[in-house]
Order: sequence, then C-alpha cells, then structure tokens
Amino acid sequence: MNTIEHRLMELEAKVAFQDETIDILNDEIKVHQQQLAKIKRQTELLAEKLKESQSSQPMISNMPEPPPPHY
Repeated sequence: MNTIEHRLMELEAKVAFQDETIDILNDEIKVHQQQLAKIKRQTELLAEKLKESQSSQPMISNMPEPPPPHY
C-alpha cells in the first residue's frame, strides 16, 4: 500500500469518526433543547400562579407590623 492510499484511509477514518461525533452531539443538543423547553414552560406556569396568588391576596404590606412579643 502506498502512502497516498494510506493517507486516504486515515482521512476516511477521521471523517467517519467526526460524523459519529457530530451525531452524538446533535442528539445531546436535542435532549437539552427538550429539557430547556420543559423548564421554560414550568417557569411560565409558576409566574402565572405567582401573579394569581398576589392578585387574590389583600395587600398586607401596607398595614403596620405589630411589635414583637418581647416589647
């Protein structure tokens, strides 16, 4: 086998390895995107619940706070 054939085989092996690595990384990115979308939706739901709970409760912060019991 001459040098050109050997170099060609090495390049083909590197390309195959890179293709496999790209596929693995692509799959990992898909998983992360799904997790990110799920976390984003959960955050939106929590924000909605927080707004609802704040609007349904009377504003207690305007009332003066009673002194602690040790006074």
